[in-house]
Amino acid sequence: MPGTRGPRRTTTLVAALGALIAVTACGTGDAGGSDSEGGGKTIRIAYQAFPSGDLIVKENGWLEKALPDHTIKWIKFDSGATINTAFVSGSVDLAAIGSSPVARGLSEPLNIPYQVTWVLDVAGDNEALVARDGSGIEDVKDLAGRKVATPFSSTSHYSLLAALEGAGVDASKVKLLDLEPQDIVAAWTRGDIDAAYVWLPTLDELGKSGKTLITSRELAAADKPTLDLGVASTSFIKAQPEVITAWRKAQAQALNVIHDDPSAAARAVGKQLGISSEDAAAQLKQGIFLKPAEQADDKWLGRPGQVGGLARNLHSAAEFLAGQKQIPAAPELSELEKSVYVEGLSDAVTE
Repeated sequence: MPGTRGPRRTTTLVAALGALIAVTACGTGDAGGSDSEGGGKTIRIAYQAFPSGDLIVKENGWLEKALPDHTIKWIKFDSGATINTAFVSGSVDLAAIGSSPVARGLSEPLNIPYQVTWVLDVAGDNEALVARDGSGIEDVKDLAGRKVATPFSSTSHYSLLAALEGAGVDASKVKLLDLEPQDIVAAWTRGDIDAAYVWLPTLDELGKSGKTLITSRELAAADKPTLDLGVASTSFIKAQPEVITAWRKAQAQALNVIHDDPSAAARAVGKQLGISSEDAAAQLKQGIFLKPAEQADDKWLGRPGQVGGLARNLHSAAEFLAGQKQIPAAPELSELEKSVYVEGLSDAVTE
């Protein structure tokens, strides 16, 4: 079953890597999306449909305005696992992706050559574990022997495993199902699953007929935080560092809008998600968004010569995943520090 642990899980990961390598062999990526369209370079950005500054940047076309000699391709993905696959195949340059799939991507057997460039948000009540009404589940301990869905290799998957561990429930005793958010809604509606750990806006849909058992905000307080991050392939960063600066400035502008003009932020996010501004505003309030200057703080990305606490967060996540037999082993902290790109960060967030 999808939740199988131990050597079999590692074997599956190695087999998956072999398949990904095969995809890479015929991938279209080069040193940073240099496909020519209309006389300019193409930047391929993987995004996800969750409330964030990334959607504000997309809705307002700020990157297109900042980089008129580039073609910006926004490619929608449903989870971090599929984004990792896209990076391995060389088909994306930049992405919005959760910290757990990043920790997995930087670990064996994937060893994806990308770096963290931004903190989009810290998960709060915008990711949670919900039990379906009528399932008889009252708390996390009741999940033993039940069917629980989550997108594997995502921040929600990491949080689900952390919640089970915290409640003393052996994950191998839970029937874990690997489903993308839209498939979770369908399975929930049919009554095929008892609970799910997922993020907004899918979380809101489940909440209409379910009970929240634990949120990512609560897990963060228990020293198991998750984040949504901006990452870029190392080859792209080296080839076009000016694009990373432009991207960071656009993301900083979006964070300022979230803090200073929440109505404008809600309108932009609502348009991208196809929901009302009121619903978008409520969803944005459930996340934790840094102010731009905080990106360079010692707690987060840090600065040249002094990488911040984000590297330790990724190391902790990787160690947890290794303990859960989700990856063979966690990388050394020193290696993860190299995967946090801090060059030029201060200039991008202080202007």
